Amino acid sequence: MSQSNGAEVSRLLATVTRATLWRGSTQGDAFMTPLSFAQRRLWFLDQLEESSSAYNTVIAMELHGPLDGAALDAALRDVIERHEVLRTVFPTENGEPYQHILDARELNWELEIRRAEPGDVADAVAEAGQHPFDLSTDVPIRAWLLDTAANENVLIITLHHIATDAWSNRPLARDLATAYEARSRSEAPQWEPLPVQYADYALWQRELLGEDSDPNSRLSVQTAYWRRILAGIPEELTLPTDRPRPAVASGRGHRARFSVPAEVHERLAELARAEGTTLYMAVQTALAMLLSRLGAGTDIPIGAAVAGRTDEALEDLVGFFVNTLVIRTDLSGDPEFRQALARVRESSLGAFAHQDLPFERLVEEVAPERSLARHPLFQVLLTFQNAAEAALELADVTARPLDPNLTVANFDLDVTLMASVDEEGRPAGLEGVIVGADDLFDAQTVSGIAERFVRVLEAVSAAPEARLSRLDVLGVLERDRILRGWNETGAEVGASSILELFGRQVGVVPGAVAVVCGEVELTYA
Repeated sequence: MSQSNGAEVSRLLATVTRATLWRGSTQGDAFMTPLSFAQRRLWFLDQLEESSSAYNTVIAMELHGPLDGAALDAALRDVIERHEVLRTVFPTENGEPYQHILDARELNWELEIRRAEPGDVADAVAEAGQHPFDLSTDVPIRAWLLDTAANENVLIITLHHIATDAWSNRPLARDLATAYEARSRSEAPQWEPLPVQYADYALWQRELLGEDSDPNSRLSVQTAYWRRILAGIPEELTLPTDRPRPAVASGRGHRARFSVPAEVHERLAELARAEGTTLYMAVQTALAMLLSRLGAGTDIPIGAAVAGRTDEALEDLVGFFVNTLVIRTDLSGDPEFRQALARVRESSLGAFAHQDLPFERLVEEVAPERSLARHPLFQVLLTFQNAAEAALELADVTARPLDPNLTVANFDLDVTLMASVDEEGRPAGLEGVIVGADDLFDAQTVSGIAERFVRVLEAVSAAPEARLSRLDVLGVLERDRILRGWNETGAEVGASSILELFGRQVGVVPGAVAVVCGEVELTYA
């Protein structure tokens, strides 16, 4: 995440002051706060996929210890009051959505507490993940507390992505812990007011980008850059699918986990440093080369998610700030891995320097063929997960995260990696997961792609001078099956000569054609 300098922070806060006074000086919705660009795309998708849970995010935690359910309920309401986006609904006026922030004092919201057997927890988490939000009337957060045994509880929080992202987990958990501690003492939490709210950010975003009519505005400059960079981009990436793409994507997926050994992680990190790149760029290059070897060609667009919190005043705010960039990898000319990495470095730095243009606006400008069956501009997303987990610290209660194990496929392939380090800060391995769309892939195919990805990372880290065409994506068993198993065509051959065999055919099928030369045909007889 990048941080702005003091002047940019002051500029943001000045904008916020104007926006806040503007909102506060009107009654009702005379001034309608627009959605951010990212929110607008999610709202649009929600209209297309009514009652869909594809954009839900779930936080689930086991809570061990004497928990005060009433204090937790009050603390959650405190957090919702503190972060306006959590009590925002999205009605429309003349077909145009806007942010309507509900008064916390009038909010009809509560933590749902119920008894549950330990064996029912997984089903309860799955059910919570499927909760449908009506964005026009429902605040984008629901929570359940499952009482599973004495001093044993499970907290489940479901949020719509329109109000949160992975980075938001940290301020959400921190503020919940602060509020719970206060409510456990029958007190209200005492915290510093947030310098900005999400609605202010949505207004500032438009001021930052400027107008189309101004050729020197950030919007115009970055739009021109992306139009040039993405000219001629493939409409759809060719992947090794098991079946044709349906007319409408279902959102169902298969998940395959994989691990990259510490020694491979260390070699990749050293290579990245030597080449003046990041580990992310090295991994992205390897992924692009794998996709190319699997039949995707040499023009490989891959999506990259960026935090989007380009000002330090946004760090402690819950909200949806993530933007998506398209990193186009040129693998023409059979490059060595080092050469491909240099190309990815150049394209990535250019993309990061022009990351303010919202992806939603980029799609409008590039205007690819729109389809409900696939994601526009790219179908493969690569994410390095470095956002802090929701480490919830409640007084006298130990919290342990639960994997919601929800597999939603918003892309053909969604690749996520997380790096770990040892006590001395050295690379200790990469943990990853690939989610493949069930519409296109069998579970076994997704697992196979994960295995090949690890194989490619091992190969390029050991021999970065290797060319794309020499990159081996086959395992030992696969190679043996192709070279030996499928060619196991040996058969017993008798001792008869060719003349004896021919004579046998004369007796069996004398009228059959034996020799053809031009228009002349001779039978065996």
